[in-house]
Amino acid sequence: MKIIVSGGGTGGHIYPALALIRTIKEKHPDTEFLYIGTENGLEANIVSREGIPFQAINITGFKRSLSFENFKTIGRFIKGVYICRKVLKNFKADVVIGTGGYVCGPVVYAAAKMKIPTVIHEQNSVPGLTNKFLSRFVDKVAVCFDDVKQYFPEDKVVLTGNPRASEVIGYKSKDALSAFDLSNQVKTAIIVGGSRGAKPINDMVIKSLTQLAIKPYQVIYVTGEAHYKEVMKEAALIDQHQNVAIVPFIHNMQEVLASIDVVIGRAGATSLAEITALGIPSILIPSPYVTNNHQMKNAESLSDKGAAVILPEKDLTSNKLIQALDAILMDDEKREKMSEAARKLGIRDASDRLFSVMLDLVKKHQK
Repeated sequence: MKIIVSGGGTGGHIYPALALIRTIKEKHPDTEFLYIGTENGLEANIVSREGIPFQAINITGFKRSLSFENFKTIGRFIKGVYICRKVLKNFKADVVIGTGGYVCGPVVYAAAKMKIPTVIHEQNSVPGLTNKFLSRFVDKVAVCFDDVKQYFPEDKVVLTGNPRASEVIGYKSKDALSAFDLSNQVKTAIIVGGSRGAKPINDMVIKSLTQLAIKPYQVIYVTGEAHYKEVMKEAALIDQHQNVAIVPFIHNMQEVLASIDVVIGRAGATSLAEITALGIPSILIPSPYVTNNHQMKNAESLSDKGAAVILPEKDLTSNKLIQALDAILMDDEKREKMSEAARKLGIRDASDRLFSVMLDLVKKHQK
């Protein structure tokens, strides 16, 4: 089978696509892939490093306000559709999947108009503009949250989950915490503000270090590369905090997560897919700087089921953070209930589900 994948702009669109590709390759090695993205987007470097054939097109997103740039975007879209039709024809794609970001627009639209089976994958509880537009033309809309179903044609929606969830399963190391000079026998929380870190979260954790230092649990605190030096200067002013490991970034996050008891961080779709698949309770601080406040909606999908506690950034204080941590890490019954609630929300076979949707479309198309 030949599959074209498109997704870009943020890691939340790219990494699920790569997780899907890896799973399919592992189980069906003869499958051929072509990834279509933008030349200047994150996907250009990330996809190339994976050894996946990559085709770049020139496309930009629409401005949400009236702007002359939107007319240029329409022109780029039309040109992008023309180029994509050629690429699709030459590659002889059996199915096309878009995982989000404006680059998917001309790719998936061209495929739909050419009667090639099409799927879009929406990771969040609130859909992006591109996926809302494409939902009118595609064959299926794969979603990760029940809440987002209302935005799409009912007969097209299928709940598959996020392929990234499938990748964290099976990562279990008895000594993953040893690399941070922490005990594998003590309850552990991880605090992370995303791959680049989040200054509001960093500021609050710094204020909390003195209290965290005397707790019976331990903490891995991921600052983000850009904030690490500043945080370490502040931490140096505190005498004792051996139970708090401060690091700029974690490359083997999947392995570390498998040894964690509580996650404190943002509410990005990929992160939530991973922690629910593993059944990890969470304290979520949704980013208020994202489109349509979708991280808050993501977080509510967990908190409404008892799998997470939400601490809005505007209300975040050191005391509230410590109290939330204490309430979970020092109460085995509560932690187990939250873990079970998270596990019920997790979809551990997301990649298989998504590939099954694609395969069914191809079979129907061939009849």
